[in-house]
Amino acid sequence: MLVYKELQAGQRLEPLVKDPVSKVQLVKYAGASGDFNPLHTDDAFAQKIGMQGVIAHGMLVMGFLGEYAMKLAGDSAILTNFKMRFGAVTVPRDSITCSAIVNKLYEDDGQRFVSLDLFAEKGPEQVVGSGQVVLQFQ
Repeated sequence: MLVYKELQAGQRLEPLVKDPVSKVQLVKYAGASGDFNPLHTDDAFAQKIGMQGVIAHGMLVMGFLGEYAMKLAGDSAILTNFKMRFGAVTVPRDSITCSAIVNKLYEDDGQRFVSLDLFAEKGPEQVVGSGQVVLQFQ
């Protein structure tokens, strides 16, 4: 959990390393999200359209970044303005590391805010998602 007065622009925050993505996780996510595109659950289908096998739902990676931002906020802040762009594909056995850099701290109408740049990576130089979130401190 972050403490507003301990943050500064440019600060790198403690990352969150997710367990490797599994095919079972992709099937469960398909059920939870309602996205049953066979690209995410059927290797034979994925290979027919030119992939090496199934790929993870982009929104699963967004969920990883959302989980990370929620852990950073803890009980001291709420998330606002969560945005993400997708990058490289995520495949089973990829381990995703979520990280953040403090972009800026500011006050508006008596409220304290921190803007974070978010990154989800599966290896050096392999960004699978990036975005921003603003935390409003209580």
